[in-house]
Amino acid sequence: MAAIKIRSLFSAFTCVAALISTAMVASAEEPYWNQFRGPHADGTSKATGLPVKWSEKENIVWKTPIHGRAWSSPVVWKDQVWVTTATKDGKELGVVCVDLNSGKILHDKKIFDVEKPQYIDPSNSHASSTPVIEEGRIYVHYGAYGTACLDTQTGDVLWSRRDYPCNHWRGAGSSPIIYKNLLILQFDGYDYQYVVALDKKTGKEVWKKDRDIDYKTKNGDFKKAFATPRVIEHEGRVQLISPAAKATLSYNPLTGDEYWKFYYPQHSAANRPLYDGEKIYIGTGFGKAHLYAVSPSGKGDVTESHVKWIEQKGIPSKPSQLLIDGMLFMVDDKGIASCLDAKTGKLIWKERMARSAFSASPIYADGKIYMADKTGLTRVIKPAKKYEELAANKLDDGCIASLAVAGKSIILRTENNLYRIENKKP
Repeated sequence: MAAIKIRSLFSAFTCVAALISTAMVASAEEPYWNQFRGPHADGTSKATGLPVKWSEKENIVWKTPIHGRAWSSPVVWKDQVWVTTATKDGKELGVVCVDLNSGKILHDKKIFDVEKPQYIDPSNSHASSTPVIEEGRIYVHYGAYGTACLDTQTGDVLWSRRDYPCNHWRGAGSSPIIYKNLLILQFDGYDYQYVVALDKKTGKEVWKKDRDIDYKTKNGDFKKAFATPRVIEHEGRVQLISPAAKATLSYNPLTGDEYWKFYYPQHSAANRPLYDGEKIYIGTGFGKAHLYAVSPSGKGDVTESHVKWIEQKGIPSKPSQLLIDGMLFMVDDKGIASCLDAKTGKLIWKERMARSAFSASPIYADGKIYMADKTGLTRVIKPAKKYEELAANKLDDGCIASLAVAGKSIILRTENNLYRIENKKP
């Protein structure tokens, strides 16, 4: 009898341990929103229980003012939320860390002084590049103004680089990414166009690759770009998919050696690429954006051989797309939402929403798509074969930064404030 009780207790303990282990694995799947477009680099999250409705008086856990003018998106690691910021004139560049639980500011640090800031477009800011964060370290990037690595506990600068020239002309926008021991940066400016990989521990240069692109123009305004690259593995080959003006290129992320490229007419690419295991999806930027579906299996110039389809209508120049269940969802800069069949590029639906401009990229989480516009209105829609709006949530200020997810919360940055939004218990 005692043996049976012991076995029962042991069995119960094993079950509980298994449940705890499962819960830990589940919660450890995404304990962060570590970069532009989140942990999967595509704007999607596995989080559940997120809010659908909110306002200034509903489902706001905290609201923290953030000084300066900056369009970089928030990143989250455990109990910290980080954003970069800048003075409106661009002469001071900094970073702010907010406690996820309380909204209290933990660090507010100036990183760089800039004696002569470059010209920026009125729609841009001097701190539009989103940081990338990992355990113990955050990497902040301000284009040619400089890049720095900070200790996330103390806020101390561990290393910095300010020796990469680039006239961004209308402002920087590309965000840094991490691949293994490398911090990868893109500089696509009026005068110089190149990609750099730094040792993330020391800041030392590992490789630098000038763009091998025939721009077919001497006008540097058509050579700049704002896109953030991503790393994929296709048929056993690891590739850095790197959008630029007039072309997207594939590099070996460890060496910078070029695998392939394909050309398009547009410049100022800003969308982050998507990948579904077979094709990559590239939005081409300004000059009437197109969306390309391309097989990443080629070598050399693959413009004529590996492009599977092109769509020219309703493609956003700034906001990136979402890929969900074989469908591509997007909202263009003027507020026209659409859904395409990812296999063929054919239009499934198109919806002109209330007239408002969009810059932030939509996100997908908890079975819903969140689209935030420049007036501060976030629409929540279903990822379905017809347009269905679930909610339209208005905040006081406009939203240009893309949303982030932390647990059951949405982290949203407006022009003047940072919010944690979550379903409040009745």
